Amino acid sequence: MPDGIQIQGPIHEGFAEVLSEEAQKFIVQLHRQFNGRRQELLKRREEVQQALFNGQKPSYSEETRSIREGDWRVAPLPDDLQDRRCEITGPVEAKMMINAMNSGARVFMADLEDANSPNWFNQIQGQINLQRAIDRTLEFTNPAGKEYKLNDEVSTLIVRPRGWHLNEKHILIDGEIASGSLVDFGLYFFHNHERVKKINSGIYLYLPKLENHQEAKLWNDVFVMAQEYVGKPIGSIKATILIEHILAPFEIEEMLYVLKDHMAGMNAGRWDYMFSCIKKFRSDPNFLWPDRIHVTMTVPFMRAYTESLVRACHKRGAHAIGGMAAFIPSRRDPEVNKVALGKVRADKERDANDGYDGSWVAHPDLVPICNEVFTEKFGPNRVNQKDNLREDVVPNPDGFVNFEVPGEITEGGLRNNISVGIQYVESWLNGMGAVAIFNLMEDAATAEISRSQIWQWIRHPDGKLSDGRKITVEMYRQFAEEELEKIRAERGESFSEERFAKAAKTMDVLATDPEFREFLTVQAYDLLD
Repeated sequence: MPDGIQIQGPIHEGFAEVLSEEAQKFIVQLHRQFNGRRQELLKRREEVQQALFNGQKPSYSEETRSIREGDWRVAPLPDDLQDRRCEITGPVEAKMMINAMNSGARVFMADLEDANSPNWFNQIQGQINLQRAIDRTLEFTNPAGKEYKLNDEVSTLIVRPRGWHLNEKHILIDGEIASGSLVDFGLYFFHNHERVKKINSGIYLYLPKLENHQEAKLWNDVFVMAQEYVGKPIGSIKATILIEHILAPFEIEEMLYVLKDHMAGMNAGRWDYMFSCIKKFRSDPNFLWPDRIHVTMTVPFMRAYTESLVRACHKRGAHAIGGMAAFIPSRRDPEVNKVALGKVRADKERDANDGYDGSWVAHPDLVPICNEVFTEKFGPNRVNQKDNLREDVVPNPDGFVNFEVPGEITEGGLRNNISVGIQYVESWLNGMGAVAIFNLMEDAATAEISRSQIWQWIRHPDGKLSDGRKITVEMYRQFAEEELEKIRAERGESFSEERFAKAAKTMDVLATDPEFREFLTVQAYDLLD
């Protein structure tokens, strides 16, 4: 190993090639050059949070007015990123990758973050699977002998590395725990920057959890260094930013600007966006949402943010991609499917009519709906609608924080949040970061909404059920025991007492501890191998 780096995870088959000496040298260089700035930016998040606690309202910055009022556009895009009418997402597990890439979606986002449980095996095996996907050699055979292989035509591959807040505890550099973001990006870029040329593609990324343009600028500087390191032209990497934080809409154009040489577009990351609202404004006495099902894409703050995203992206020549349809079709209940598929179609039609250039789905069965809606909207001669400038939209900072959502907090809603949280954490501890629960694909973002709502309901004076009962720690624990018993009865012999005990304990901390834990994935990471 190169000087300064320690690999503390086991070396399974193929891992030595991923963690080659040259790749390790590159990871070390990334860490030494950028990890200090990463830590400074994470510290700044804490300072911003404290300012919000003290009553400061988010707003546009006067310091960057010249960027917002300037005449500039992002760099042109390669051919295989022009058409993004339907994007499907999922973890870097072989079978799910194959099904997703064969689904007919124009883009597959291979997720090393929220849809992936970041144990050591998943992260490094995921890198192997990504290489095989690019080489078109990715295969999988299930225990029954059914074989899965890639079709001749597959989705364009975009990779989502972990966010700036996540570490990779199995790698130490100069005695410091490595950044999950830099490890994920570094290994993927280093091994595949030449490989992607064989399929006439490039290194394409989704960037998660960015709160401001300084964090986007850090990614840009990482890209510049990486391209110079291997002799690639600046701008060969293309990135799509997930706008999934309540503070990000105030800096959308600044984010586009600092990444303009590498910019591919922006995505309306709706679930994490909702979670960030609760997290940042959890102590505001005027902020309290009802059951999660009432926080839809049509409430005022979501409309303000999603329409402004389209306007800013198209003004600067970037794609705007709509949010996730998380429904998972049922094999047993046609009526559930009929209602849910109608809602999925309405969701995609809203995105298309708002001017988006495509949208996300979580299951291959939803790809035809999304493709059909956007194909009808584009017509025969367009592969996107970036010419729809949405100049009718007037960005309104007050609209971004208009958190009024009609509805009630019900016992059913509370129990649903508890059950989803416990089941998701158990799955995550078992190595699966995307799991179907109650016909929805749950990942870390949706689980975060569930546990943060419970935390706030317990502490807010108006955190009461529709029948008037105050939500308390004691109520939470009673309901948690009852929901755990329901899960035990439903799972039968597959119920793992050990994992569910850990999951229930983790959820209890996240929901009842006086200190709000920033991320579920950080809280539970130490429980992973």
